[in-house]
Amino acid sequence: MLLRTNGLARAAVRFRPSAFAGTLLALLMTAAIVSACGILLETGARASVPPTRYAEAPVVVAADQRIHVRAGGGEVSYEVSTRVPERARVDAALLERLAPLGRAVPDVTFPVRDGANGTVEAAGWGSTAFTGTRLGHGQAPAAAGEVVLGGPGADRDRLTLDTPVGEREFRVVGRADAPGVWFADTEARALSGHPDALDAIALLPGGATGDTTGTTAPAGGEAAWTARTAAAAAQAVDGRAQVLTGADRATDPRLSGAQETLTGLGGSFGGVATLVAVFTAAGTVALSVGQRSREYALLRAVGATPRQIRRTVATEALLVAPAAGALGCLPGIALASWWFGELKARGAVPAPVELTVSWIPLLSAVGIAVVAALLAGWAASRRPARIRPGQALAEAAVERIRPGRVRTPLGLAALAGGTACAGLAAGSSGEGAADAALGVVMLFMLAVALLGPMVARACAAVLGLPLRAAGAAGELAAANSRTNARRLASALTPLVLAMAFASTLVFLHTSQDRAAVNQQREGLLADHVISDPGSGAGTVPGGVAVTRTAVVTPLGSGDDRRIEAVSAQGVSGDLATVQDLGVREGGLDRLAPGRVAVDRTVAESAGAGVGDRIDLYLPDGTRTTPEIVAVYTRGLGLAQVTLPAADLAGHTTSGRPTELLVKGPAPEGLGPVADREGWAVAQSVERDLNAWANTTMAAVLGGFAVLAAANTLVMTVLDRRRELRMLRLVGSTRAQVLRMLRWEALLISGSGVVLGSVIALATLVPLTRALTGEPPHVPPLVYGSFVAGALLVGLTATLLPARRALSPATS
Repeated sequence: MLLRTNGLARAAVRFRPSAFAGTLLALLMTAAIVSACGILLETGARASVPPTRYAEAPVVVAADQRIHVRAGGGEVSYEVSTRVPERARVDAALLERLAPLGRAVPDVTFPVRDGANGTVEAAGWGSTAFTGTRLGHGQAPAAAGEVVLGGPGADRDRLTLDTPVGEREFRVVGRADAPGVWFADTEARALSGHPDALDAIALLPGGATGDTTGTTAPAGGEAAWTARTAAAAAQAVDGRAQVLTGADRATDPRLSGAQETLTGLGGSFGGVATLVAVFTAAGTVALSVGQRSREYALLRAVGATPRQIRRTVATEALLVAPAAGALGCLPGIALASWWFGELKARGAVPAPVELTVSWIPLLSAVGIAVVAALLAGWAASRRPARIRPGQALAEAAVERIRPGRVRTPLGLAALAGGTACAGLAAGSSGEGAADAALGVVMLFMLAVALLGPMVARACAAVLGLPLRAAGAAGELAAANSRTNARRLASALTPLVLAMAFASTLVFLHTSQDRAAVNQQREGLLADHVISDPGSGAGTVPGGVAVTRTAVVTPLGSGDDRRIEAVSAQGVSGDLATVQDLGVREGGLDRLAPGRVAVDRTVAESAGAGVGDRIDLYLPDGTRTTPEIVAVYTRGLGLAQVTLPAADLAGHTTSGRPTELLVKGPAPEGLGPVADREGWAVAQSVERDLNAWANTTMAAVLGGFAVLAAANTLVMTVLDRRRELRMLRLVGSTRAQVLRMLRWEALLISGSGVVLGSVIALATLVPLTRALTGEPPHVPPLVYGSFVAGALLVGLTATLLPARRALSPATS
C-alpha cells in the first residue's frame, strides 16, 4: 500500500519537473559512480587469463603463489594472505613422486644475457613438449655446454651467456622456430641458480619422465585421464604444492596483481565512493522534499493524513529513482571502461583480461539509488507528515532551529569517533596509521553530513562577521545564511566532501613522493649506478652489487595482524661507502647471513628492535627469521629491508644483481650508467602508477561531489525565485541582489574549503608522520587550484541561475 503510485505524486512530477530535475541528476550521478566501481570489482573477481604456457599440459603441479598467515586468536582466528613478490617454486624432489603418473616434465625459466640480443628467456628443452616449440634443424641439447638457440642471431655456432651462476660459453647444436635459449633439463636447473626448486612440473599423458619420443592417447579420453591424474597428483604431493587443471593453469603473476588492483578500486574505493554518493544524493532528495514543505503543510491543513504524505513522497521517489538509476548506468559503464583501459595501458592489468559488464553491478546501482531516495524521502517527510494540521502552514513558514533528535546524537558520536581515530593515528605507525586515518576522514565526513545545519550555522556566524564590512549586501548575505542554515548545509556538505577527499588523496602522494626523493638524494653516496650489470658485478673493485626486490613480513599482532610486501635490497660489499641509510640504532657492519637491517616503519609496525628476530618471507615465499642488527630512517627512498645478497641466492627470478653502485669512475661495458640525479628521476617513474591512481580517484570522487554541490546550489537558487523577486519589489536593484548572492556563494564555498582542509589535515598529519616521519607536503599551486575550483563552482552555480531568475523575461 505504501509503495502504490497515486495521482498526486504523478501530478507533482508532471507539472513541476524542475523541482525533480536536481533529484534526478543527483541520483543519476550516484548510480554512475556505484555502477562504475561495481563493474571494476566484478572484473577483478572474475579476471582470468588463458593458460598460454601450460595450454598443452593437462595437469600442472606448482607452488601456491600466496603467503598465508593466521591472525586473531582463540575462537576468532582467521587467515590473511598476500601474493609472493616474485615466484614461489616447488621442490624438485616431487619429480620422483609424480613420475609414475605419466610424463612428468620439469619446467624452469630464467633470464640470461646474450651479448648480441640483450636479455632473453632460457628454459629446459623438455618444456617444448607442452609449449609447442619445434626444432628447425640440428639436434636437441643433451649434455652440458650444449644449447638450442632461436630468434635473431640463431646462426651462430658458439655464444657466451651471462647466467645466474656466472658467464658460460656454449656450443649451439640446434635452431628453434621461436625466440629463446634452451638447455638440457639438468643443466637448465643448475644454471637457474636454484637447482633444487622448479617453477612447475607439467604432467603429460604418455611414457615415463625422460621419454621425449612423443605421447600416446590416454585411456578413456583426455578429460578422464586429467581427472584421474590430478587426483593422484594431489595425493602424491600431499599438500606441498597445488595441482592445477583447466583455467587455473594460467600462472601469470600479473593476474594476481591485477585482481588486487581492480578489487581494491572497486571494493575499498568503491565503498567510500558509494557512501559519499549515497549521503550526497540523500541530502539532495531531502532538500527537494524540504523545499515543498509548504505544499505538504497545505495538504495537511486540508485534511491529508500522515500516511498519505509519506506515500506521496515514496511514490515520487519510485517515479524518479529507477529512471535516474537506469540512466546513470550508461555513464557508469563508460567511466569503468575508460578507467579499465587506462589501467591496462599502464601495465597494471594484463592484456588478455577483459572488462566484465553484467547485470549485477547495474542492478545494484539502481537499487542503491532507489533505497537512498526512499530513505531520504522518508526521513525528510517525517516532520511534515506528523505535524498537526492547524500548525502546518505556520511551521512551514520558517526554518526549524531545534536540532534533530536522531541526527544530532549520531553526528556527535561520529565527531567523537573521528577525534579518537585521529589520536590513534597519531600514536600508530605504518599501515596502522593509514587504517586509522581512513577512519578519521570517514567519521569526520559523517559528522559533517549529520550535523550539517549546526555546522552551517556556526560557519555562517564565524565567517559572516567579516561580511558586515562589505556593506548591506554582505550583512544581508550573512543574515540569510544564519537563518537558512539547512539550505546552506545541503550545498556545504558536498563541497566539504570534495575538498577533504581530493586533498587527502593527492597530498598523501605528494608527501610520500617528496620524502622518497629527499631520502634518495641524501642517502645515495655512489657517484654512478649501473643497471643490470650481470653476474660479475660483485667482482668490480669498490663496487657494491645490489639486488632490488621485495619481501613479505607479518606486522602487528592479534586482531591487528596483517602481512604486506615491503621493498628490499640484497647487498654484497661495503654498503656504507655507497649508501647512507640514516641508521639510528645498531650498525650495518654487523650485517651478515641470517641478519638484516630494517626501516623504522617496519620495526615499529612489527614491534621489534635491534637484537630481536623478525619473520620474513623471501621473494619466492621461503620463510626465514633473521636477527635485526640495525634500524634506519631512509627506507622509503632506498629500501625498507636490507639483507646480505647471500640470503637472496636462489630466491629471486633473475638470480643476479639488478644494480651496481660505484663510488668513483664507472667501469665500462657492464650496462647503462646513471648518476645520482638520473637514478633518482628513474625511481620516480615507478611511483607514477600510484600518483595516477590517487589523482584519478580524487578526480572521480571530487568531481562527483563538486557536481553535486553545483546541482544543490542551482536547486536552492531556483527555489528562492520568489524571495529574490520580493527583494526587487522592495527597492533592491538587480546588482544589489546579485552582490548579496555573490557573498553568500563565497561564504558557502569558503566554509567548504576551510572545513575540508581541516579534515584533510587531521587525516594527513598523523598519516604522513607515521609513513615518512615528516609533515604533509602541500604544493601551493595544487592547493590553490582546489580552492579556486571550489570558489568558481560556488559562484557559477549561484550566479548563473540567479541571473536567469532575475531577468525580466522570467519576472
